[in-house]
Amino acid sequence: MKRLLIIEDDQGLAAILSRRMARHGFECQLSHDASDALLTARHFQPSHILLDMKLAKDNGLNLIVPLRNLLPKTMMVLLTGYASIATAVEAMRLGANNYLAKPVDTHTLLAALDVNKDAMQGETKSDEQDDLPLNPKRLEWEHIQQVLSANQGNVSETARQLGMHRRTLQRKLLKKPVSSLSN
Repeated sequence: MKRLLIIEDDQGLAAILSRRMARHGFECQLSHDASDALLTARHFQPSHILLDMKLAKDNGLNLIVPLRNLLPKTMMVLLTGYASIATAVEAMRLGANNYLAKPVDTHTLLAALDVNKDAMQGETKSDEQDDLPLNPKRLEWEHIQQVLSANQGNVSETARQLGMHRRTLQRKLLKKPVSSLSN
């Protein structure tokens, strides 16, 4: 059996990921902070690791080397809501096998974890509903929400970081797009 350690501080997302991966034959363990992650990894000996880049006040990048030293053959995927080329390069340099931006669907996650296609054949209709791709406007809205949250709701600072006018940002915040591709 494949063993997956999910290191994610968002407990709701961690539970969803665990359920989805369990449907594909993974035995899952959850860790919600950096200090617990290494201990759990040592005891659980996972074959695969999903590591969130932002763990409360910690940075998941700092866990890659110790996890890689502890489990050199483990398939490690870094997940982030703050994707950038610089962090992707850094994650790979430190030893991550793959790097994915949130939100991520099950197919993409399984591919990143290097799971064979036979495991992907067993999906149910509910999996397909969970995995509807997000439209570009919804992805933009989600990204804006993450940046806004990181700025503790400061709209002016968020607009500056996103390179847009404050009023444009306010208009975009008022329009929450639907999550599927249908427009």
